[in-house]
Amino acid sequence: MVGERWALLVMRELMLGPKRFGDIRSDLPGLSANVLTQRLEGLEASGLVVRRRLPPPASAQVYELTEWGYEAEPIIKALGKWAARSPAHDPTLPLSGTSLMLSFRTMFDSGKAEGMTARVGFRIGAETFVADVAGGMVHTARGDPEGSDLVLTGPASAIAAFVYGDVPLEALEADGALAVDGDREVAAAFANLFELPPKAPVPAS
Repeated sequence: MVGERWALLVMRELMLGPKRFGDIRSDLPGLSANVLTQRLEGLEASGLVVRRRLPPPASAQVYELTEWGYEAEPIIKALGKWAARSPAHDPTLPLSGTSLMLSFRTMFDSGKAEGMTARVGFRIGAETFVADVAGGMVHTARGDPEGSDLVLTGPASAIAAFVYGDVPLEALEADGALAVDGDREVAAAFANLFELPPKAPVPAS
């Protein structure tokens, strides 16, 4: 059902809610329109994805995971955490906003979040997201970042460089890669909540 190339990645891009065909394709560089059509048709036939039309004024056709489709989130998160251990992982590759938000759910360290309450907003291209930290948990979703303690604006790769790559906010701002609006102490505390797993050892040749 999900063994075809791109199938799980298409499901990953739908984990935060419905998307239009063009938005799915733009978030998966290298995926052709023909192959995306085939993958969506296959996922529909398997009962993992449904098509529906948004009500006016949008009136756009979107693809959405079924209730059963959403149950694949733990699988996708486990694969993501496993893959992050690859010694050959290239952090400069394109990263979608949805993929970044799912990574926050995956790499979150609840022990470091004890007593912390914060809302962090993200503007990534045309998409907006929020991450709420409370009760030792993190919840990420699409949403309006207005009123957040902190809002980061820029490509997902730049936000990932700050959170996972320890690149200082000041350096990303100086390069024009990231705009920061809000409490910088929240930014530092938020970034401290996530950590990539150690790289897998490379066998001696």
